Amino acid sequence: MTTDAGTLGKTGPVEVVKARESLGGRLAAAASGGLVRVFLIVVGLFWLVPTIGLLLSSLRSPEDMNASGWWKVFSQPSQLTFHSYKTLLENSDITSSLWNTVLITVPATVLVVVIGALAGYAFAWMEFPGRDWWFLGVVSLLVVPVQVALIPIAELFGKIGLFGTIFGVILFHVGYGLPFAVFLLRNFFAEIPRELLEAARLDGAGELRLFARVVMPLGGPAIASLGIFQFLWVWNDMLVALVFTKSSTQPITVALQTQVRQFGNNIDVLAPGAFISMVIPLAVFFAFQRQFVSGVMAGAVK
Repeated sequence: MTTDAGTLGKTGPVEVVKARESLGGRLAAAASGGLVRVFLIVVGLFWLVPTIGLLLSSLRSPEDMNASGWWKVFSQPSQLTFHSYKTLLENSDITSSLWNTVLITVPATVLVVVIGALAGYAFAWMEFPGRDWWFLGVVSLLVVPVQVALIPIAELFGKIGLFGTIFGVILFHVGYGLPFAVFLLRNFFAEIPRELLEAARLDGAGELRLFARVVMPLGGPAIASLGIFQFLWVWNDMLVALVFTKSSTQPITVALQTQVRQFGNNIDVLAPGAFISMVIPLAVFFAFQRQFVSGVMAGAVK
């Protein structure tokens, strides 16, 4: 009895651990199996319902949209038509505002990425007086709400002739996008091995060549992530554009809001305009999805 009890006392905990491991393994296998994938697909489809509804609404006539919901398309496919998109292209306010959105978003994104990358490299690897204090000052700007600066900067732009211009909107977005860009890229560039930079300097590379040939390729994922964030922020912005633009320089977000105010039932313009305004940033995101995920994972690993 003593031997049996001792054997049971020695093997009992091991068997319990094995049982727990097998239970954990079974749960992990079940979590990575087909059931979870089906659940995630269902959740994704629910998230896509508003987008699908907007797309189908943009492909219906105003009469059909006023008569029934967009889901009637599945039982009556003959309702689908591109007449609303033709009406949209004939609306000069919408087409010009869409072009204004491109003129605002692309320069604001490129300038923030370029200036932010240069400043991030300088704060990470260049020595100059007060570097840490300057970086602390830049980071402190992240806590300043955009609403606080709207009125003072609007008055300043009015005095220097930039209020109501596309350049003024770009300048505002660049100014508010740079603190986050510098903070993100400086932390990413600081993780580059010092030996790699020193080897490039020994080969005769100057700071600009070192930045272009070594730092930029290594920081590609982080730069792509920053570019996607900035593009989405500027493209979908309405508050800044509503304050700083006028009728000839307003982007698509303000133009659609104006259509709602002036033409309450102008759904044949609003539906396709809203879908185009949404699908372009989605296309940009999916085009750079791999770089975006690489940047996020690299930042998580580091």
